Amino acid sequence: MKKIIAYILILLCAVTYVSAQKRAFTIQDLYKIQSVYNLQLSPDGTQLLYNQSIYSLKNGNARSVTHLLDTKSMKDSVLNFEQPFYSPVWSPKGDALYGLSVKGSALQLYKYDLSTKNLTAITDYPLGIEAPVVSPDGKYLAFTADVYPEFGGEAPMKTLERNKKRHDGRVQAYMSDKLFYRHWTQYTEGRATHLILYNMESGVYKDLTPGEKSLPLNLSGDPQFAFSPDSREICYQMNVTEHPEANTNCDLFTIDIEGTNLRCITASNPAWDGTPQYSPDGKYIAYRTQSVPGYESDCFRLAVFDRQTQQSTILTENFDNWVEGYKWASDSKSVYFTAPYHGHEPIYRASLKDQRISCLIANRSVEDFAVTDRDRIFYTYSETGKPNALYVKQKKQETQVTHFNDALEAEVDIRPSEAVWIKGAGGDSVEFFIVKPHNFDPQKKYPTVINVHGGPQMQWQNSFRGDWQVYPGAGYVVAYPNPHGSTGYGQAFCRAISGDWGGKVYEDVMLVADELEKLPYVDKERMGSMGWSYGGWMMNWLQGHTRRFKCLASMMGVYDMPSMWGATEELWFPEFEMQGRPWESSLYKTYSPSQYIENFSTPTLVITGERDYRVPYTQSLQYFTALQSKGVPSRLIVLKNDGHWPSNLSSMPLYYNAHLDWFHKYLGGEPAPWDTNKMINNEIEY
Repeated sequence: MKKIIAYILILLCAVTYVSAQKRAFTIQDLYKIQSVYNLQLSPDGTQLLYNQSIYSLKNGNARSVTHLLDTKSMKDSVLNFEQPFYSPVWSPKGDALYGLSVKGSALQLYKYDLSTKNLTAITDYPLGIEAPVVSPDGKYLAFTADVYPEFGGEAPMKTLERNKKRHDGRVQAYMSDKLFYRHWTQYTEGRATHLILYNMESGVYKDLTPGEKSLPLNLSGDPQFAFSPDSREICYQMNVTEHPEANTNCDLFTIDIEGTNLRCITASNPAWDGTPQYSPDGKYIAYRTQSVPGYESDCFRLAVFDRQTQQSTILTENFDNWVEGYKWASDSKSVYFTAPYHGHEPIYRASLKDQRISCLIANRSVEDFAVTDRDRIFYTYSETGKPNALYVKQKKQETQVTHFNDALEAEVDIRPSEAVWIKGAGGDSVEFFIVKPHNFDPQKKYPTVINVHGGPQMQWQNSFRGDWQVYPGAGYVVAYPNPHGSTGYGQAFCRAISGDWGGKVYEDVMLVADELEKLPYVDKERMGSMGWSYGGWMMNWLQGHTRRFKCLASMMGVYDMPSMWGATEELWFPEFEMQGRPWESSLYKTYSPSQYIENFSTPTLVITGERDYRVPYTQSLQYFTALQSKGVPSRLIVLKNDGHWPSNLSSMPLYYNAHLDWFHKYLGGEPAPWDTNKMINNEIEY
């Protein structure tokens, strides 16, 4: 036993010594990280297509490199295109790639022939195309476009001409007679998102969804429509209710390529259904489904619709976490999927025969995957202390395939995290993660920042993220908790936040702070907190309910719930979370930080985006006005071109620097690398 303890101590000392030889992580290092994404197996399974992301902070741009990996020999080759080629996918025969590239001023579909190396434009749709899907027989293309309903997708030039008149003319205004007049960061201007079918042989475009209804906004990248294996039918998702802004009743519809025989296959479910995928044998349509109307964070379950019996079966009825990304097995007998679980995103397999679910890849925060067979899976994942890479698991052995970040990892101290469990509100177990600072010395005391996640129904994972490295690199302990409302700990734990925003979650955050204060290396006199979206709301709530934090940082946070309801675009969210509309529920006032102004005293950084229509930037303006009127030290930063998710290259460097600036002033860590005001004035050379 003594030998074992001695060996562990020697190993810990060696790890500490190695870390000390590396330099601290900086904001610039974040943009040196290269990631792998868009895993696509060739039709015969012999090649894996993937993309490598490369950023240039100095030039303010990003590019993507396309690779082909031989799945047997593991030989990797890079494809060179004559112009930028985005989101490539395999052709049905595997002899070419389809992707998007700019032609004129719009994105069009291009085809890259793998033998001739030629890149050829396939479409010339005046409005450009989005989310292209090529039919299995290679004859058709389905895509989405924003059109004026009276013109439809078959008269794109009329939509284009009206767009030009609206934005080039003397009168600049928006007008609407109904809700959903804007969504995420765009005003609809009376347009609708339609599904367009393009016959690549005849060159004819056909609008498959004419009228005023829109396909839903797609921020996740999950498929909203799919072709049947025989290329004769398309399944798509759409909310056709009278008030799509106030409910989540998205349904699945099937329509043949002639634009006839339209059927709704999920009409019996008043809640959400979406992300359809046909099975390879064409017998089934898999999709994700929810059961609680109006609740966008209800458990996402995996369902299979039998095209012959016209009946659906829930494959994950007894699985108590969200089904997220999924893919069919090649034999159509099972479905592989990812789901959040205790700070990770494992890969599971669900059998159609008996609904049995088995975990194939555990304890990994998987971002994308491709399955060649049951015993061989390619996947990407990251850890808090290790950036994203491509891996393959074969016969229970995991092997790292790509090494784009090896040189940076050898030079820079990328900090790992430790998982800690405590007893939270109501006696429930709550998990949080701790990242210790660069050159950590257990004998010293460090300033500490607690980062509360948004959503609020999501989870922080043991995965790479800029916040987990930039602040530890500047000398801070960072803790990120998964309080009540987080996914990955069962649906009851997730739903516990609805109608109780300032209850159990607030208690959990306080208990995490209590636990941190017990650690010998945490300076309880220098503790701050930060959060984004709901996390921003929590910062505003902390402002009115505790003085234990020396400073706060609130990003895109909700401040006044009644006015939030009146200005946000997706009304179903506040109406479910606050259990009604403002005149129907007292929770709007109960959980409005604006009701507790008399208690405001903590110095606060406030950041918002002027094009944020989810949590309108006026929420942050109201908050800043109250802070300033109370004489509370505060700073407001408005990102004039950003929405709820700021631009990674143009705005996020400012986001990190502004936080370091604020934390340095009130918590005493390392100073920010740049002058924040000069960054705003574009006077910084990266």
